[in-house]
Amino acid sequence: MEARLVEALPDEAGWQFEPKWDGFRALAVRNGDEVELWSKSGKPLGRYFPEIVAMLAALPEQRFLLDGELIIPVGEALSFSALQARLHPAASRVERLARETPAQLMLFDCLRLGGEDFAPRPLAERRSALEAFHRRAGPHDMLLSPRSLSRADADHWLAAAGGALDGVIAKRLDEPYRGGERAMLKVKQLRTADCVVGGYRKGEGGTVASLLLGLFDAEGRLDHVGFTSAFPAAERAALAALVEPVEGPPGFTGDAPGGPSRWNGGEAKPYVPLRHELVAEVVYDQITAGRFRHGTRFLRWRPDKAPEQCTREQLVRELRPAELLPLLG
Repeated sequence: MEARLVEALPDEAGWQFEPKWDGFRALAVRNGDEVELWSKSGKPLGRYFPEIVAMLAALPEQRFLLDGELIIPVGEALSFSALQARLHPAASRVERLARETPAQLMLFDCLRLGGEDFAPRPLAERRSALEAFHRRAGPHDMLLSPRSLSRADADHWLAAAGGALDGVIAKRLDEPYRGGERAMLKVKQLRTADCVVGGYRKGEGGTVASLLLGLFDAEGRLDHVGFTSAFPAAERAALAALVEPVEGPPGFTGDAPGGPSRWNGGEAKPYVPLRHELVAEVVYDQITAGRFRHGTRFLRWRPDKAPEQCTREQLVRELRPAELLPLLG
């Protein structure tokens, strides 16, 4: 069951609200000695998270089907890049990473327990069954995702987390588990950042396809941190008139875009460097390994902002579950 993006959470009664966790969605299945983890796209995940498989196999419950999120806390944050690093063909590397950065399973739904099928039952019953399962399991590395029936609580989570929470999910208490449907609602926590435009990429006909964004590190070097989504064709002429007068080095003086990698066949992808004069405010959703995970949305130009003020310090620090759980109650 997936979620549909909305601008605001529902006001009426009959909804359950939960935090939106930034990890790998996973179904955990056990049938006796057989334990499997499946992604929402239907791909097996068990070999990449052997510590979770071992933990599930040691539980007293012999048969279950649970819905949850695989997360990895690293230092003071949840690390999506640590999750991505697990998707490696070498079993030895996966085993090493499982020891160094163990994953956790955040549970939020119950589809089957023992011989009982809970998927057709309303969420209120499924949640009660999940909480009972979690209590019976004893000490383990599973977390039970907080929930509230109050819209005010959900709004408080978003406000008090200061942008560190990925968003909030809303589910109907009286509905069954509707697999394959966007039967939940989600409000995502969007953040803004002021970035130096360190360059741009050309599209067809030499137009500006996207702006390349940078933030200064502690040593004063401009690191490439992401890009803007494509601009409408009607705006590209005006955009070209804005960037052409500032074309030329320095561009990115720290981590630069377009270097050779396994993703581009070992060939560098050139970009047009710009002098450090343009500052753009952009909207982003998540940070991975110090970069915007997805393309950002251009919000406005910031002629009032000095480029050297655009540092990494403005990026939201993601919180660990241990820090978020007290906030979420």
